Amino acid sequence: MSTFDPDALECLAAIVEEGGFERAAQRLSITQSAVSQRLRALEAQVGTVLIVRSRPLKPTSAGQLLLKHTKQLRLLRADLERDLKELAPSSTGAAREEERISIAINADSIATWALPALNELARQGLPMEIIADDQDFTQERLREGQVLGCVTTLKQALRGCRMVSLGAMSYVAVAQAQFARERFPRGLSQHNFRDAPFVAFNRKDDMQSEFVGRAFGLKRVALNQLFVPSSEGQVRAVLAGWGVSVVPQLLVRSLLEQGQLVNIAPAHTLPIQLFWHCWNLESEVLDALTDALMQAGRAALAQPQEAA
Repeated sequence: MSTFDPDALECLAAIVEEGGFERAAQRLSITQSAVSQRLRALEAQVGTVLIVRSRPLKPTSAGQLLLKHTKQLRLLRADLERDLKELAPSSTGAAREEERISIAINADSIATWALPALNELARQGLPMEIIADDQDFTQERLREGQVLGCVTTLKQALRGCRMVSLGAMSYVAVAQAQFARERFPRGLSQHNFRDAPFVAFNRKDDMQSEFVGRAFGLKRVALNQLFVPSSEGQVRAVLAGWGVSVVPQLLVRSLLEQGQLVNIAPAHTLPIQLFWHCWNLESEVLDALTDALMQAGRAALAQPQEAA
């Protein structure tokens, strides 16, 4: 089997992660011509094209495989750095850009329970890159080799990966107090849910329609939606009277207690099960990430017996 030049592999990863040759050159501190040369040499060695020269740039199937291989090499280096720090704490310096450990986490988890879970690892110097995406789509980044692990709603583990259950995040429908009194004096129902816009995360976000559909037994739900691509931003938009939003109960608990927000459908909650998927490799770094997220999930999220 061929041995691939680590610099060429990191060059491929930089092109994909940075979205272009110029930014990859800046990250690697080399010329754009050198980036092109390294990529051509790697493509010649593999015998196929690795990058689709489109906008945005995308890796081919072979490129995705090499990208995954590059991430695995990063993980091995991170494990080595971790071991060396234990043996000689002063022997290692700051992590290089190419050694970052990438994981994908849904925005709602980032806004509530996931960041505190990673505090200790960050303080230890683990060079993490957290990529935010919708919880139904984070696994695609794992499938494509863009990340080492992901928090997702999908239960089925990918080939070569392991999966653990984290718990369920409960979602509630909220509105600003005055807005709720004016628009929904008797609460949200199947007859009035069209009377106000719903603030969704983005066009991939089906949380709003799923909540209404499940709450009122509707198969098809058409909503008037506004889009704010931030969990905290959705809450701020609701506080400003933009409309209604279905958001994590963890995120708005204090605002509900203070009376700034009102749960306009108190009889209904939407529990969303979350799972952690990561490559099935022997790695202290992956084990540490898995343990940290599992412990935080058990503390913050509803577990099966609680949901029942």
